[in-house]
Amino acid sequence: MKDLQIHELGPLFEEVQLKNILGDGKTFPDCIPKKPLDSIRSEYSREKAIPGFDLQRFFNENFSLPKTFSTGYVSDTSRSAEEHIKALWEVLTRTPDEEAGSLLPLPHSYIVPGGRFREIYYWDSYFTMLGLELSDRGDLIQNMVDNFSYLINTVGYIPNGNRTYFLGRSQPPFFSLMVNLLSKQSSTTRKETLVKYLFVLEKEHQFWMKGAELLTPSQTSQRRVVRMNDGNILNRYWDENDTPRPEAYKEDLELSHSSKQKPEELFRHLRAAAESGWDFSSRWFRDEKSFATIHTTEIIPVDLNCLLLHLEETLEEAWNLSGNDVKSGEYKQRHEKRKTAIIQYCWNEEKKFFFDFDFVSQHQKTQYTLAAAFPLFFKVATPLQAKAIAEILQTKFLKPGGLITTLKSSGQQWDAPNGWAPLQWIAFKGLINYNLLNIAQQLKSNWINANRKVYQKTGKMTEKYDVSSDHAEASGGEYPNQDGFGWTNGVFLAMVNS
Repeated sequence: MKDLQIHELGPLFEEVQLKNILGDGKTFPDCIPKKPLDSIRSEYSREKAIPGFDLQRFFNENFSLPKTFSTGYVSDTSRSAEEHIKALWEVLTRTPDEEAGSLLPLPHSYIVPGGRFREIYYWDSYFTMLGLELSDRGDLIQNMVDNFSYLINTVGYIPNGNRTYFLGRSQPPFFSLMVNLLSKQSSTTRKETLVKYLFVLEKEHQFWMKGAELLTPSQTSQRRVVRMNDGNILNRYWDENDTPRPEAYKEDLELSHSSKQKPEELFRHLRAAAESGWDFSSRWFRDEKSFATIHTTEIIPVDLNCLLLHLEETLEEAWNLSGNDVKSGEYKQRHEKRKTAIIQYCWNEEKKFFFDFDFVSQHQKTQYTLAAAFPLFFKVATPLQAKAIAEILQTKFLKPGGLITTLKSSGQQWDAPNGWAPLQWIAFKGLINYNLLNIAQQLKSNWINANRKVYQKTGKMTEKYDVSSDHAEASGGEYPNQDGFGWTNGVFLAMVNS
């Protein structure tokens, strides 16, 4: 029988509102148990019915709160934001772990985002690395690539983060971009770097394509792969589990009470949206006004498929450098087919924009989102398509503080009026790829100014920003805006130096 995990006790304690005691749904699954979990569960079952039972006391006797990293660091806004960020890297660095509670140990030091996020996160880390590169911290870039390689080799993929309750899902696959970034930092050649990580890249691809061999005209989807009507294979977000997320158990359960979907279907859609990193956005809703209509696993996301195209391009090059022309040719064919399929299913010639594709209804989604910038970043779009997208970004998305994520104000944190560092970078570099410099520079100026404004006011670099308002401090979502903040720091330094 498998060992009990700490997050599996969450539903047990929910009936007495453990979250209200700790103040955050993520805190409990991050706690460290003081004794075997089976023993704690048995004690709780016996004691909870006793008159005068005190959950706070029971918790204190059986669990330790997650470790707090107190460094004595205090922001000094007389220093520039650039100086602040470079000093903050040490504050956000965590040393190699021993297994404790839900934490999956990693062999090398790494950067955490900050705030409530006490562990490594997959796609955050690439944007953090952009700043580490400009801070001459190639050692940490190497460590983080090796940590992700370790996870791929031990877990079989890169989880959302290095917590047991994240097992079952990944995040947007930026590993190939990390290896490409490392190849510029390393004392070894690009060839040596790509060949070194070739088999790890191959395993990453196998994870995302798992089940593709089982697809037939009658069974069109399997895990993260979808067989389109013309036989092309594209990808979606997924999670192996169909239960409430441990870090948001109460919220998921409450949503299930207002949704017409079967609970297990709803929970899978919620988890798949968490794998996307866009948790949450009306992008994933069938009815843009209703969170309860989330249907993530029915959607072919344009950004995910652009990322996998880059992974396949990297594998083509890596196999070529290793001397295997047959494998190189296979990946060349794969990414060429994927590129054609992205344009076929996600480009809308009438609206001049890229949209996600609902493969169940066989129609494009109608939501305008910044995912449309990914075909520019990865050079999937034609020059005419890129120019048309740029015009829409300028007229519909660009605000005083940068680009809004969607045109919809839903109360979800990945919708308007919020802007997020990773998407600003993707759009910025995508526009530069097509020599669309005026809007790229305007975007850069607006975003950097918003970052500086909040830093001067609060002494913090934050997870997201309200790009539509003068104050720029964002809100919305399941938890308060977090400070730190890894990917904001990385993108800020990268943009300032671009």
